[in-house]
Amino acid sequence: MKDLSVEKNILEDSEYSLSKVPSEKKTQGIWAAMVVLVGFTFFTPSMTAGGNLGIGLNFSDFFTAVVVGNAFLGVYCGVLAYIGQKTGLTLDLLGRHSFGNVGSYLPSALISFTQIGWFGVGVAMFAIPVSKMTGIPVWVLIVITGVVMTVTAYRGIKALAVLGSIAVPLIAILGVYSVNWGVEKMGGFLEIFSENPTNPLTLSSGIAIVVGSFVSGGTATPNFTRFAKDSKTAVVATVVAFFVGNSIMMIFGAVGGAVTGVPDIFDILILQGLAIPAAITLGLNIWTTNNNALYTAGLGVSNITKINMKPMVLLGGGVGTVTAVWLYYNFVGFLNLLSGMIPPVGAVIILHYIMHKDEYVTTKNISDFNMSGILAVIIGALIGIFVPFGIKPINSLVSAAIIFIILDKFMGGKNHAN
Repeated sequence: MKDLSVEKNILEDSEYSLSKVPSEKKTQGIWAAMVVLVGFTFFTPSMTAGGNLGIGLNFSDFFTAVVVGNAFLGVYCGVLAYIGQKTGLTLDLLGRHSFGNVGSYLPSALISFTQIGWFGVGVAMFAIPVSKMTGIPVWVLIVITGVVMTVTAYRGIKALAVLGSIAVPLIAILGVYSVNWGVEKMGGFLEIFSENPTNPLTLSSGIAIVVGSFVSGGTATPNFTRFAKDSKTAVVATVVAFFVGNSIMMIFGAVGGAVTGVPDIFDILILQGLAIPAAITLGLNIWTTNNNALYTAGLGVSNITKINMKPMVLLGGGVGTVTAVWLYYNFVGFLNLLSGMIPPVGAVIILHYIMHKDEYVTTKNISDFNMSGILAVIIGALIGIFVPFGIKPINSLVSAAIIFIILDKFMGGKNHAN
């Protein structure tokens, strides 16, 4: 009877939140995969991060920070994309192999909590400035925005592709217009950046901002590439999104920040006389990223509760909407802290797959805890948080990788119950 219930549960789960994507369902082509992932990286806070870079770095350091930071993201997320497509598993199901059935609750909870937080921040990030522009009460806009974004995330991966197809071109057009405005105002692209910024950033801080802007969401790449028709499609779409796409967003924000002296992209566009286009386009931009964030959160909670993803999306959307204003004013700093804790999760998943690929043929007889993965994440995260030098996300990832390799060899490397 229990087996029939589990089988029915899987059959009703069109997003395969509790099982691998069958080969016949891996039909997503390069365009559909790319608009989902580029829609994810075309993220308003990334433009604001770029605004901070434009104010604090000269042109040479800005270029170096963007290239190095996004190259790191492209490689890191590209490998995760490959693993997701090859296995057909979500990040959370991959985590069962790397951390154990029960141990996988650690990365699932960490990433789900972070993504629900970003969802709430995104809802408020749109509702608060629009309320100031229109006079509509913030709570009304938050409820409407939260419900609409939750519904599209509930619809699943196909809805994400459709929405991304609309939002990506619009934000690209607005960004190009904004950059052109800045270039004309300053008399050339090279004239935009101050050679000696008033409040300078170090190059390592600039790279940390670039990497930290999306390493959290990037760790969830397998959730979106498991539907790709082949590994080449998954990797190309991911590298374009996280290297090219995120670089473009940084440039959009940096030019406006350097010219106007303010980092927030909404304020920049208002100063450029683009308030209405900004509200529409940035609203769509936040919508696409929030959909991906809530989709990822739903998968993580599904792994913990063993309930299909879609009801968990509704739960996450409700929590994020209700707490949106509080999250906007109080949670961003904590989310930045968490971004230093999440890269070890990706490092362990990548290394476990490389070192124990044969274990991914079946999900049967997996042990409850794989302590090599759990300890590597905990120690790597602590190093990322407390080591006062270097680039925090990279520190935590590299530390976790080294620790996992050592512990995996020492503990025998297997994650199957005897």
